[in-house]
Parts: sequence; structure tokens; C-alpha cells
Amino acid sequence: MTDTTNIVRLRQPDTIDDPLTDLLRAGARKLLAQAIEIEAEAYLASMRELKLPDGRDRLVRHGHGPERTIQTGIGPVEVSRVKIRDRGAEGEDRIRFSSAILPKWARRTKSLDALLPVLYLRGLSTGDFQEALSALLGKDAPNLSPSVVSRLTGEWQGEYERWQARDLSARHYVYVWADGVYLQARMEDQAECILVLIGATPEGRKELVGFQAGVRESAQSWRELLVEIKRRGLSIPPRIAVGDGALGFWKALDELFPGTHHQRCWLHKTANVLNKVPKSVQPGMKVALREIYLAPTRAQAEVAVDLFEDAYGARYPKAVECVRKDQRALLAFYDWPAEHWIHLRTTDEIDKRLSADCGNLSLRGRPRGEERGVDWKLRQAA
Repeated sequence: MTDTTNIVRLRQPDTIDDPLTDLLRAGARKLLAQAIEIEAEAYLASMRELKLPDGRDRLVRHGHGPERTIQTGIGPVEVSRVKIRDRGAEGEDRIRFSSAILPKWARRTKSLDALLPVLYLRGLSTGDFQEALSALLGKDAPNLSPSVVSRLTGEWQGEYERWQARDLSARHYVYVWADGVYLQARMEDQAECILVLIGATPEGRKELVGFQAGVRESAQSWRELLVEIKRRGLSIPPRIAVGDGALGFWKALDELFPGTHHQRCWLHKTANVLNKVPKSVQPGMKVALREIYLAPTRAQAEVAVDLFEDAYGARYPKAVECVRKDQRALLAFYDWPAEHWIHLRTTDEIDKRLSADCGNLSLRGRPRGEERGVDWKLRQAA
């Protein structure tokens, strides 16, 4: 006799029916296992010349380690590492195989490790990681317990302190970009002003030079940051600095690196100028400003400034004065190689490269004018 029932099971609130994600995880598990096997076989093939006295291979497969769960961007994936045995040595002389794909103690992918501090700074508390990420990473989000996240925050703090104390005596930054970034991190009532300094080396690599919390963008806050950088050994002044109109930075820069040239940020300047005119005028004025900083030569840029004044000086003198008073600093980038102008016109580099490794910038050629005699040794970055 067949039992019948009219009871329908309802899906629980914390249950997500996602066959596509389940399929992706199954495929990822299979591909990862295959990649680990291929890596181990390639390692053994590279060691075939190592033999025991009786002619047998010195390195052989030795089964698999216990299965463990790796937390990935598509959820937990179970995997076992391949074990390789050295039959010809003991102790410190033993050859040990370490997988580049699956490090011995790895519990999360590197991309997930990079995501966690961002979520923490955005205000996610240590006890909420598992619940917040369960939909993406699977139920209970293993390896993201409150104790694990608390330990990670301690490691992040240690890495930050070591980075802040690093030696800069061997560093030389040709260009620097400075800006104050306001972040509403964690649960602060007011946004914190983070003073950020990015530099480009003669080899063409952009690096985060230093940053610290400051009292708005005061001269004293910028002075503290620049003094700290000099204290750690940065003795060669940058050739040119790019920043907005905040007077605090320029005052501190002239005190500590008096030989550095000034370049005002066109992104900030454009916003300041447009704020002085009605919205109906802003589109046409924005085009006129672009004609200035996109001019192919300094002479043509200066002509564009004159035309800007002719067009708007009578009705909007404050907007024209905003450009005229900083004209020299706004056009300073023309003294440098043309391929660098796109980088030197704005501090947008800060927004693009605030996290991380800052990428490459071609620094070929020599600056014109009074800087021509300097031995730059610049080369294009790989």
C-alpha cells in the first residue's frame, strides 16, 4: 500500500537552492584535484635523475594527505594534497615537496584573504562574517569564525606596523601624488581624513609611500607625514608633486622638500571652477577647461586660458580668477615628458591605486628646461 500525504515541505529561510553554484563547486573541486595531480607528476619528472644506489627513484608518491576544506570565492571546496616521499635522506637533508597551488597550511584563497580586511574596514564585525557571507560561501562559511577573524585582524595590524617602519633610504621617487581621502570606516561618527602619498620610482613603478590619519588636511598633519618619511631615510626630494588646492600640503612640502615643483590637480580645479557658475553654464565651461589642459603645448594652453577669460571673464570673474591664480602650477606638467602628462595632471592616481600594489608607469625620457642636466636613468617598466 502506498502512503500518500498532502504535506508540502517549505523551504527554510536560511536554505538557498542554487544548483548552478553547486555545479560550479563540483567542477572547481574536480579541476583543483587534477591540477594538484599534474603539479606533483611534473615535480617528480623533474627529479627523475635522482636515484638510490640500487637504481630506484629517490622520490616517489606517498599517497595523499587528509582531506581539508579550502574556502574560495564560490564557497568551500574539499581537496587533498599529494604527498611525495624522499627515500634517500633523513632529517634536514630530505627533499620536501611543497605545492604552489595548495600551500600546506592554506585554508582560504588569496583573493578571499584580500576581501576580508576590506569588509572589516567597512564595518562588518568579527562575529558577523559567517552570517554575512553564508549566501556566497556556503552555510556557516567555514574558516571565518569570530576567533579566526580576530586572529587575522591582529596579523593585519602587525603587517601594517612593519610596513610603517620600513626603511626608505634606498628609495627615490621621481613623481609623487598627495591627497586627503575621507573614509567612513567602522562606526566612527565622522569621516576620518586619511593623508595619502603615492610615488613613482625611476624604474616606473608606482608605490604607496605613506599614509596616516590627519586633522583634515592641515599643514601640521602633512608635515608629520613628510617628517616621518624623511626620518625613515627618504633623502632625495621628488622632482614634482601633484595635489589639489589644499594649502596645508604645499606649505609642508616647501618646508621639507623645497626643491620639489608644484602641479595642481585639474580634476579638483575643474570642480572648484564649475562650483562658481550656474549649472546651465557648467557643460560649456567644462569643455573650455578641457581645451586648456589637453592642449598639445604650453603655448597653446596659455592661449586657451586667454580665450577662457575672454569668454567668461565679464560674467563669471571668480571662475576665471580661480584658474588665473594657479595658472603656473596648473601647467607645470608641460615641463615633463609628454607621455607622462596624463598621469601628472591629476591626483586621480590616489583613487585608482589606493589599495594595493600600484602598477607601472612608463618614465622614459628627460624633462625639459632647467631639469635637463639631471642624470635620470629612467627606463620603461616591464
